[in-house]
Amino acid sequence: MLLDHIVHATGKTPADTVKYWKEFGMHTSIGGRHLDWGTRNALCYTADSYIEWLSIEDREVAEAADHPLTRLLLHDRKGFGTICIRTGDLRKTEQHLQKQGFRTSGIMPAKRETASGTIRRWKLLFLEEEVTDAIPSPFFIEWEESDQERYEALRKDGTIKPSNETLRIERCVFGVKDPEAVQEKWRRMLGGSLQLPNARLEFREAASEKERLEEVVFEGGTETVEFEEGRYVIPSMGKDGTVG
Repeated sequence: MLLDHIVHATGKTPADTVKYWKEFGMHTSIGGRHLDWGTRNALCYTADSYIEWLSIEDREVAEAADHPLTRLLLHDRKGFGTICIRTGDLRKTEQHLQKQGFRTSGIMPAKRETASGTIRRWKLLFLEEEVTDAIPSPFFIEWEESDQERYEALRKDGTIKPSNETLRIERCVFGVKDPEAVQEKWRRMLGGSLQLPNARLEFREAASEKERLEEVVFEGGTETVEFEEGRYVIPSMGKDGTVG
């Protein structure tokens, strides 16, 4: 299992998000629209994962979708929501979760229309749970294409530039009321370890009543950036995307 992406709810448009992160040398692209969910996004890729800044485009569609992510987005409005874990076999992942006593949503097909009109497809799996201020569980994804095929397509359409592939997420730091209990639960979900091949998951006592991801730390991170109620520690980068 790998960290696939981090979901960050925002009230900003994708264009405004892209503009904001450009000031820090982070190449960010307008991702596209989830027509069935009434949402849209901006994306910043790393060597093996990405940040998704997700916003509501059509509130009526989002409310009618009754989808785990739209419910979370409508509840939180701003700030880190949850993380997504990449797996090569979502059916086996579902079986593992069920053996551990978790109730799952069933595998859901999903798609996004990119800014260029291309349709990208994948499958998702969620744990069944209410959306509250308690920490949301991660959800799981299986992409239609291999990682190599997907990244090659993203390079061709300009979503990924060479500077993106110099970035790596070192750790995701969550604030929760009972770190030990949450760590035990997440270890069961993730096969025994909170050290994923491409990121470490850490838990500490929450700074507020709301339990959420609080901080995303990149390898070599030296500069703290606050964006839409979320904290990032990023490498110092020039506006051309070079580290320095």
